[in-house]
Amino acid sequence: MENQEFGPPWLIPMLKADYFVTCRFHGDANKSECNLYCLDCCGGSLCSYCLSHHKDHRVVQIRRSSYHNVVRVNEIQRYLDITCVQTYIINSAKIVFLNERPQPRPGKGVTNHCEICGRSLVDAFRFCSLGCKLGGMKRGDRELSFTQRMKHGRDPYEPDEPLTPKKVRKPHLFNQLIVTPVFQYNLYKGHSDMSCSSTSGDDTTNNMSPGTPPISNHRNSNRRKGIPRRAPF
Repeated sequence: MENQEFGPPWLIPMLKADYFVTCRFHGDANKSECNLYCLDCCGGSLCSYCLSHHKDHRVVQIRRSSYHNVVRVNEIQRYLDITCVQTYIINSAKIVFLNERPQPRPGKGVTNHCEICGRSLVDAFRFCSLGCKLGGMKRGDRELSFTQRMKHGRDPYEPDEPLTPKKVRKPHLFNQLIVTPVFQYNLYKGHSDMSCSSTSGDDTTNNMSPGTPPISNHRNSNRRKGIPRRAPF
């Protein structure tokens, strides 16, 4: 059913649904705003209270950006091939717009525009939204498709990049094994011993640390005391 000519059967209903309206079934409850869509039922938008009737269904959350409906890439790319659609980063999350966003005045110096609505784009993309890509398919471009493709034996539903970047932890400097040549100096013989010994870890730290300076006696027993003088009245 999902390998139809213009994408899966839920795509067009999802793009045309009304979002961020009060749920007609749970309007008296708090936070009954419809910002969800069930891909298995292909109906209207849902609120959080409607999810009890859609258990084990594929549901995506619709969000708002500049008064336009968007969906996160890591949610929708599990079910759609969003190639050629420009992505944006909103609140540290990569998103795509659902429908076209005509731009009344093109940006200066921009050479690439959406093939459907004319919005300014980065050179690597052809469309500004899922709806515009659908419009390109309806024009007869057979190179476009919403069908997921296998990627060298990977799961087609697997995202191209991790959802959260992994931080590479560098080993602490003191945990690394450092081999340092230490030249020993013979104080008694008056010449340096050029034999090189390799030390590591705590041994290197002990050999390279300066010695404890001698404690100087600030009291001078031979210092003469000054003549006592009477304070003036």
